[in-house]
Amino acid sequence: MNILLIMKIYTKGGDAGETGLYGGARVPKDDLRIRAYGSLDEVNAVLGMALAEVSSNQGLDASSLLRIQGELFQLGAELATPRGKKTTSKLIEQAEVLLLEKEIDQMESVLPPLKNFILPGGTKAAAITHFLRTVSRRAERELITLNRAEPVRPVVIQYLNRLSDYFFVVARFFNHKLNTPDQPWLG
Repeated sequence: MNILLIMKIYTKGGDAGETGLYGGARVPKDDLRIRAYGSLDEVNAVLGMALAEVSSNQGLDASSLLRIQGELFQLGAELATPRGKKTTSKLIEQAEVLLLEKEIDQMESVLPPLKNFILPGGTKAAAITHFLRTVSRRAERELITLNRAEPVRPVVIQYLNRLSDYFFVVARFFNHKLNTPDQPWLG
């Protein structure tokens, strides 16, 4: 006999302004750790928007973006785990940073070199990815704030720094693949 457990979406545990970390510790919802992994959740949500747009465009590959969604969940799990507790999730390591760099280099090898700053936009896929870049930068700032109060592994900071660079290049790559030139800033 199969028993289906139904989990309610609301627990009422946060009604007093606190939330739980992995392992059960309760912290305020505006705790630096919560702000950091909450920003990663925003990055992942905007990445979902980009993926929805990419899937509607022939010629754009979503496989790397899907991988990154999983990596963002890994980072979120690590940040949701209090210092001193062991996470059960796979940790982001230097290999993931190097893979982002390799993919940036591959995309840049087919893009025209930048001679000016460019304005965010072009195709819808690129515009969403530029937005994704800015949300990623904000998440990085939240992570740096957390790191000052409670050190995080340096590779986590490297990964998030590289990720925003990656999204910038992906936005340019989407425009290129869809035959839409980047708009230079002429200021």
